[in-house]
Amino acid sequence: MKGFNPSFGPETAKTYDDNLRGDEADTVRFLRRFGDRALEFAIGTGRIALPLKESGVHVDGVELSPDMVARMREKPGGNDVEVVVGDMATEGTGRTYPLVYLVFNTITNLLTQDDQVRCFENAARHLTEDGVFVIECGVPSWAARQRHQFIDVERIEVDHVDLDVNRYDPVTQILDENHVHIGADGIRFGAIRQRLSYPSEFDLMARIAGLKLRQRHAGWLDEPFAADSARHVSVYERA
Repeated sequence: MKGFNPSFGPETAKTYDDNLRGDEADTVRFLRRFGDRALEFAIGTGRIALPLKESGVHVDGVELSPDMVARMREKPGGNDVEVVVGDMATEGTGRTYPLVYLVFNTITNLLTQDDQVRCFENAARHLTEDGVFVIECGVPSWAARQRHQFIDVERIEVDHVDLDVNRYDPVTQILDENHVHIGADGIRFGAIRQRLSYPSEFDLMARIAGLKLRQRHAGWLDEPFAADSARHVSVYERA
């Protein structure tokens, strides 16, 4: 995708919370079982960090986009969260935590296998001896699509349509995606680039980082992970 800018700028930050998934409370209930201090990689606008903090967990964050952090600062309690602005694969707080977590497919924003491995290694550096690293991510299904490209219709109204346009490269595991809005108010694009990885590849990354899989679920309600699961919640601990 030529000219792709991976940063989440002011426009993205402004609208990021417009369409929440609705599983935030379930996410918080799952995460809070691991202790009273946590570090969130890609903390963003505080979608999870702020309600987790409200539940009694002290939360710090690492975030690449200053605009996303600025949006979090506008929310109640947002100024009380310490955030290091930088790359989650390398930046840190210098402290250790019983919980480091990375949710909402955000590890796929790291576009090489090396960077994803470095993210695991960075998480391991921030864990207490009995700490855990929790990842939530979708299970890739794009490789099965015909010619590795497809268009999904997200919304059809009288005066506009929203399309999800995708092309997947199975060699690099890169998915180029563009959310396209076509309507009476004009045309808008929302480009995303991701490197998709299967759970088994994450398990190998964990091993490189000195971690091992403790448990894996299909969601935040401890659903069993199965062949038809669309996403996974994986919990890693020190090997």
